Amino acid sequence: MGKHVSLLHRLTASASNLDAAELREEVQLRGDCVPLQDLHRGGCVRVVGRLRAVVYTPSETVPTLEAELFDGSDSIDLVWLGRRRIVGLEPGRRVVVRGRVGEHNGRRAIYNPWYELLQPNA
Repeated sequence: MGKHVSLLHRLTASASNLDAAELREEVQLRGDCVPLQDLHRGGCVRVVGRLRAVVYTPSETVPTLEAELFDGSDSIDLVWLGRRRIVGLEPGRRVVVRGRVGEHNGRRAIYNPWYELLQPNA
């Protein structure tokens, strides 16, 4: 019965819902990663997900590279100060990120995170 429900769910679910479920499963498989919905400001975390957007923001003071990371449960902004581009960091890319949760423009963010680019099909 479980396989039947799973197959029925896959046939009727939207692509975005299936993608979110796949991302949530990856968080569970990596025991050292925390779901984004469970993050609290100030905590040092390790998270995994897919980049939804990557934007360079020029500035007279400090240029920034910002990316939105989504893990199927929630999203967080990743902000690199003083960077214009990071090779391989592009929308659709899966990454593991580590850093302290803070705030940027009213949203949760991790500044200058350590990151690991994952293989596209890994």
